[in-house]
Amino acid sequence: MFGITDRRHFMAHAAGAAAVTVPGLSFLTGLRAQAAELKKKNKSLIILWMGGGPATIDLWDMKPGTANGGEHKPISTAAGSDVKITEHLPMVAKQFKNLSIIRSLQTREGDHQRGTFLMNTGRSPSPLTEFPSIGSVMSYYQAMDVEAMKNADIPSFISVGGGRVGPGFLGMKYASFNVQNPGTPPENVSAPVSMTQMDRRKVLFESLEGGFKTNVPMDAAKAHKEVYDKALNLVTSSRKEVFNLDKEPAALREEYGRTGFGNGCLLARKLVEAGVAAVEVSLGGWDMHNGIFAALQRRLPELDKGMSALTRDLADRGKLKDTVIVWMGDFGRTPKINQNGGRDHWPRCWSVVVGGGNIKGGVAYGATDENGTGVKDSPVDILDLYATIYKGLGIDPSPQQVADVRDNLGRPYYIAGDKPKWIKELVG
Repeated sequence: MFGITDRRHFMAHAAGAAAVTVPGLSFLTGLRAQAAELKKKNKSLIILWMGGGPATIDLWDMKPGTANGGEHKPISTAAGSDVKITEHLPMVAKQFKNLSIIRSLQTREGDHQRGTFLMNTGRSPSPLTEFPSIGSVMSYYQAMDVEAMKNADIPSFISVGGGRVGPGFLGMKYASFNVQNPGTPPENVSAPVSMTQMDRRKVLFESLEGGFKTNVPMDAAKAHKEVYDKALNLVTSSRKEVFNLDKEPAALREEYGRTGFGNGCLLARKLVEAGVAAVEVSLGGWDMHNGIFAALQRRLPELDKGMSALTRDLADRGKLKDTVIVWMGDFGRTPKINQNGGRDHWPRCWSVVVGGGNIKGGVAYGATDENGTGVKDSPVDILDLYATIYKGLGIDPSPQQVADVRDNLGRPYYIAGDKPKWIKELVG
């Protein structure tokens, strides 16, 4: 639970965070400034994570009639004929009054691990500073609201099938709670004994914890206790039923798809309704170096059902205005089709999809050239994307709003860079 099996494992994670804890204090102070505003607006973030690097040239930025265009055809979306996507996402196409595409993203990391870290933190990996994931930042924002934490028996950052990037210098308290099999209760959340016995075990644990605190740094010991308390709160909470999908209508289950991703998207909807700040839902299998077009035909129906149902369901419940959805992966894939009928890694220009919150729907922002080999119009970097996401959540990422933050080397650190440039066509 929470990625920690024992104290030694915990300390291995905590040691890295401890190295940057003090320089990160001003960052934490800056986050507090906007926590109340975020909670007042009750915004949540859902990341649909496509591990492996999806071929966005075959999904969101198609090039029909060119050598790089591939085998599939584009179709119009609910936004009109100016915003077209692949024919294999017909249900997602119907949701484009609430979704938009950024077609001109440029990133620098073409390695899976580094690309995953960059997209989840807004920073390239550094041996000197452990940057927090955006889900952990959202978790920290929520923790700054005293009223919200009175009923904090459900973790504020939940990863469904993911959890690959940690909380960095924010500390393990803000790590993701990982759910591997959505639709079934998470591991170890059912009390193995009666509540009376649980209370006795808690007393015993706390007596042992006293000795633990004398042998480790104060901050690490405190974090260990906080993680334990979060786990215990979930075990003893009646609200853990939120993880149970069995009571959902059969027709709704079918709409989402009874797959890992479909169940994860339905769970994400339930979690944000329950007040969870950030949810990540993963759908892997996008590293298509061989036979990409047949592979996409197998993969896309699962994405089509889950993503479209999530968007439609949130909108119908009036919750989409409070929830930002981001579809993204490690990087894009090469415009040129390789000799094995696949596409290779390509961070130079690719697409992400955003929607909900304060983000306008029905927009295709930016453009690549006719062959998809480079950005032709309105380039977007990772920090521009982050600034847009935060603005969509009602968070102003401007340096004067989040304080003058320094990392462990004394360099300024801002959640979306020192000169954040959100996309005004999407968030005003």
